[in-house]
Amino acid sequence: MNEEDKTEPTTTSIFQRPAWVVVFALTAAIAWGWAFPLIKIGFSAFGITADMTGSKMLFAGIRFAAAGLIVLAVARSSGRSFGTGVKRAWWFILAFALMNTTLHYFFFYIGMSHSEGSRAAILNSLSTFLVVLLACACFKSDRLTPRKMLGCAIGFSGVLALNLGGAESGHFTWLGDGMIILNALCGACANLMTRGLSRRVDVFVGTGYGLTIGGLLLIIPGLALGGSLPTVNTLGIVCLVLLIAISALGFALYNKLLSLNPVGKVAIYNSLIPIVGAVTSCLCLGETFHAKYALAGGLAALGIYIINRGRS
Repeated sequence: MNEEDKTEPTTTSIFQRPAWVVVFALTAAIAWGWAFPLIKIGFSAFGITADMTGSKMLFAGIRFAAAGLIVLAVARSSGRSFGTGVKRAWWFILAFALMNTTLHYFFFYIGMSHSEGSRAAILNSLSTFLVVLLACACFKSDRLTPRKMLGCAIGFSGVLALNLGGAESGHFTWLGDGMIILNALCGACANLMTRGLSRRVDVFVGTGYGLTIGGLLLIIPGLALGGSLPTVNTLGIVCLVLLIAISALGFALYNKLLSLNPVGKVAIYNSLIPIVGAVTSCLCLGETFHAKYALAGGLAALGIYIINRGRS
């Protein structure tokens, strides 16, 4: 073979190649959008009502603990490192589990049971704008530029648009919207913590432990509060299996992308989550698609686009 025919092997991770970043980020965003109607359908199938806090925690805990075990099994089979880094970073992994899974989804599941899926999907987009503001406060490399301020202002106006109109088209409630807002805050903090997680342990291993531990910390108090799955049937099991798959796939892909790419390059695709969540909730749950949902979802997507426009 001639010298000119020899090429240097590429060392670029597949998670950094532009085409695959698009594919993986879109996959995670679309999957998470489908979680909104699946949770509502799962509640109904298992007979979990709005006042059954323990059962909601148990349902969520099973989902995330199972997803975490799947991620850990895949990480182990692919030769990922489970060495001393995990032992040294146990405190950070525990904090990540509490923020990314336990608190995040405790608030989310409570909010989902007291709100329409389409409304919750749009409101959940707050997480993206909170990430921008918190990153500017926590990291010197993230500066609050005029473009970011404009994008956040437009995005927050989309959330405010949810409360336009009369009571028949939905209005703010603490157990519904309030819980989704707290969920968005936890999600934003967890996104920032992913940077620290990837510096301490393999991100797939850290994600697996975070989901498993966070899920167990939902199951234990859920059982203590008398939680159960009152009616076990095929539809409920199918919904739970799909939600487990969404968590395992979504978090593994998204956290890996965050660890290797600029946050903005990945986060821009989250603009699809409120749109997919609102549309699928209306289609699957028979919810009324109010005009303000289109306005709110459009403003949220526009705000996310403006924040990330021009980033490499």
